[in-house]
Amino acid sequence: MNKILITGGAGYIGSYLVRQLIELKFDITVVDNLMFDQNVDFLKNKKNLNFIKGDVRDKKLIKDYINKNDIIIPLAGIVGAPLSEKMPKETKEINEDAIKYLSSICSKDHLIIMPVSNSGYGIGQKDKFCDENSPLKPISLYGRTKVAAEKIIMDRENSISFRLATVFGVSKDRMRIDLMVNNFTYLAFKKKKFKLYQPDFRRNFIHISDIAKAFIFSIKNFKKLKSNIFNLGLNNANITKLMLCKKIKELIPDFDFEISHDQKDPDQRDYFVSNKKINDKGFEAKYSLEQGIKELIKYYKIINI
Repeated sequence: MNKILITGGAGYIGSYLVRQLIELKFDITVVDNLMFDQNVDFLKNKKNLNFIKGDVRDKKLIKDYINKNDIIIPLAGIVGAPLSEKMPKETKEINEDAIKYLSSICSKDHLIIMPVSNSGYGIGQKDKFCDENSPLKPISLYGRTKVAAEKIIMDRENSISFRLATVFGVSKDRMRIDLMVNNFTYLAFKKKKFKLYQPDFRRNFIHISDIAKAFIFSIKNFKKLKSNIFNLGLNNANITKLMLCKKIKELIPDFDFEISHDQKDPDQRDYFVSNKKINDKGFEAKYSLEQGIKELIKYYKIINI
């Protein structure tokens, strides 16, 4: 079983993951509508890769390519709370309805590995980590569609869901500056100062390379992991926004941030997350926040954004 269909394979996570899978000689089909006008030169002229410019809402297209593949990795989505609020119709159609259709036409032998967001936890208890059994209380439309999509795929047997921590790191084919670590580091490097709202809000973080490694680990160990939901984050990166700013300041000493109480963060998530379940299966994220911030600084030095 080495034929993989990846929807959204030209996105931030998708493009990074596809590069890794190409090196491992998997036969890959990527379906992406290129809504951000990404450069997809890296997808061309590869013997083991077929790129289709298409939309996951195109039922005939998706059915044709599901039938030609063994493993399905649905990455296509309207990602993040702010963008979802701007595009509510598309968010529901792509993040939830398209997953419902995809799941309905997969045979029981298809393997599905899908990332969702740990934003489904909403606001966690102050003195307790969220684990996979914690109640889901999504605040945003994005979080609600991801919770619904996860339930859809977990109602079938051969599925794995990864509840991703907030991702950071450089993905050169489709970079995202809006993600918290990437954004704070960008502002610290370019602007040298910004206002920090609700500094005690908590998050878990994970580097994009560890997400790719987790997907590869799950492909190779599918029988051991199947029919499970896993939090996926860096164990020592359960930190507050204030702690993140202090860590960035260690690497950019002239960065100055001001704590402000006159506004709220648009994203009201606030929780720490336990990654013990996936660790117990043999996978642990390793790429540290410090490594990631250094990587981002190097990237911002050479890229004009």
